[in-house]
Amino acid sequence: MLPTIGPGASRRAIDAAVAAAVRLGWASVWVTDHLMVPHGPEAEEYGTILEAVVSLGYVAGGGTGLTIGTSVLIPPMRNPVILAKQLATLDVLTGGKVIAGVGVADRHDLPEFTNLGAADRFTRRGAFVDETIALWRHLWSGGNPPFTGEFHDLQDYVFGPLPAQGGDLPIWTGGRSAAAIRRAALLADGYHAAQTGPSDLRERLLALQELCDEAGRAMPTLSVRARVHFGSDHDHPYAISGDAGEMQNDVAEFAGLGVEHLVVVLGTTDPAELTGRAERFQSEVVEPALA
Repeated sequence: MLPTIGPGASRRAIDAAVAAAVRLGWASVWVTDHLMVPHGPEAEEYGTILEAVVSLGYVAGGGTGLTIGTSVLIPPMRNPVILAKQLATLDVLTGGKVIAGVGVADRHDLPEFTNLGAADRFTRRGAFVDETIALWRHLWSGGNPPFTGEFHDLQDYVFGPLPAQGGDLPIWTGGRSAAAIRRAALLADGYHAAQTGPSDLRERLLALQELCDEAGRAMPTLSVRARVHFGSDHDHPYAISGDAGEMQNDVAEFAGLGVEHLVVVLGTTDPAELTGRAERFQSEVVEPALA
């Protein structure tokens, strides 16, 4: 995860994260999405945040060859047609290196929706995300036939250029509710879990596999976003934490469950600290766990 959150978020911090990812052979860099949270607990973490799509544009301009992803965009807070154009543009400019992670937001996010003039979408945000996925597939696949849904009505338009990946630009969804698992099974290319340890993920994957089997679809790509904490003294719902052996076990368990992408939150915006934590995680945890 790029250090785009908090008062220390800066170009220097992003540059350090990108450089570390390239040097360590990591595959991708990611951003998360909030826009205008209210005062309170959310503001402590997300009150200062660099905008997600603009941040990825900055990284894309560096020509690193890294895949860039969103973990995750909240379409009901935004204009999905503009997002479709932004993501398509990024995919063109990176030669097909974009992953579009989307989510529905938590039930306590109504104040942020209200701040953005989107309060009327809050109770229908799941349906809005489902339709956004269909809309993006429609626009990115080419041709320009009408699109009519509950939230969008496009009749006369031209959409170009298409993404380098076309309609196959990967869309990943997350969440832990029954509706979220169904969305991942039926609509998404990837399932992107957050704040979830191997044991919880294992149970969730059983339901995901069953739904995919019923629909005749292959299992989506499996991805986990997890905080990294060296030691056990943390208060997060889940983190890859403990001593090196315990952390290695979690990484190995994720790999054993079929997780292909591990997106790590290193918990600092200080360039030197971030670089050090990335290098330590690689040498003490990743390499031994996957040896």
